[in-house]
Amino acid sequence: MTDVPEGKPRKAALAAWIGSALEYYDFFIYGSAAALIFSKVFFDASDPATATLQSLATFGVAYAARPIGAFALGHVGDRFGRRKIMVFTLVLMGVSTFLIGCLPTREQIGGLAPVLLVLLRVMQGLSAAGEQASANSMTLEHAPADRRGYYTSFTLNGTQFGQILATFVFIPVAALPEEQLLSWGWRVPFWLSVAVAVAGWVIRRKLEETPAFEREVAEGTVPRMPLALLFRDHWGSVLRVVCAALIATVSTIFTVWALNYATGESVGLDKATMLWVSIAANVTALVAIPLWARLSDRIGRKPVFLVGAVGSPIMIFAYLAAINSGSYPLIFLVGVLTFGVVYSAANGTWPALYGEMFTTKVRLSGMAIGTQIGFAIAGFAVASAAGIVSPEGWLGLRGWVGVGVFTAILCAISAIAVATARETHRVPTEHLGRPAGQLASRP
Repeated sequence: MTDVPEGKPRKAALAAWIGSALEYYDFFIYGSAAALIFSKVFFDASDPATATLQSLATFGVAYAARPIGAFALGHVGDRFGRRKIMVFTLVLMGVSTFLIGCLPTREQIGGLAPVLLVLLRVMQGLSAAGEQASANSMTLEHAPADRRGYYTSFTLNGTQFGQILATFVFIPVAALPEEQLLSWGWRVPFWLSVAVAVAGWVIRRKLEETPAFEREVAEGTVPRMPLALLFRDHWGSVLRVVCAALIATVSTIFTVWALNYATGESVGLDKATMLWVSIAANVTALVAIPLWARLSDRIGRKPVFLVGAVGSPIMIFAYLAAINSGSYPLIFLVGVLTFGVVYSAANGTWPALYGEMFTTKVRLSGMAIGTQIGFAIAGFAVASAAGIVSPEGWLGLRGWVGVGVFTAILCAISAIAVATARETHRVPTEHLGRPAGQLASRP
């Protein structure tokens, strides 16, 4: 066997953390703007309910684009390497987000404004499709076998920091007088994405490829058609990841729909205060995610993930009830427990859990396609939730209770998918993704 370099887990984890933080800063400022501003800027403000629904639907558009990007970027990442995708996704996200901040409004160019908004949102989705899968593959393949959970969790830790940064930026923006907010204030966070593109290129352009991928290159075993191999030998794992990834519904409901619901006319809570709830929850998650991930290295991925998958829908009910009560101390407490602690159990564990289902030959494409299809469903959960609280309701349910039930159903699918999966935390990295009869375990 040809010698390959040793892994550099800390460098890979840092690159994944910083890149994901910058990438998801861009992604989450769109979510805040969609919840608070875009219904008044890009859609017909004379019908607030419809405009809000349309605005939240554009948030989901990126999730619809993600599976398309996953197929394309997954193929490239497994065929030519993880590093190329990590650089490309950051640049694409930075450019598309900056251009959103430059868009003319509906008042200026009419119906073309929302069309351009959706187009750029699609570009964001294509970028995000390859970001986490490439970063997760990079860290997993650099990490020691007994710390894969810990090192891969830095990708998700970075996304939480990106959300904190995005929310911090939006707090002073949301406090602007309405006229300034709707004219130029909302654009500033999007313009700052120029720094995202530059920083991302500097950070990742010198990142070394993983030892596992370099070994394949040296041995001449890199597949010419990774997707064909993936769907021939690993279609079951792809389907399992799709179902497991529905846990992301908790994130989209918490960060986008609940924010819109809390600050809307029916509840009328203060926008800045609710943004601070999000910050507090994400700061807590920065600590909780690596702790949960390290625990998964010791006791297994499945039990830790299931804590989040089973506990999160229960906590979502409690959080929405707290919002409905109007008590800010209760909202802060339950919000931090919901998103910062309980959801972090699943969020910190899935990068290793999903990545360990695939071999090196198809890991990036398998993770990308599986997660992005699941995330697409979770992304449109925001628009679905907006429809549930409408007078027509959903399955006889209306209001926030219906949203809680809807979230719980998707979380149950995720929990079943993981509960029936193979435990892999003790499987050597080179044996990951093989049939059960060919697996070996670490002592």
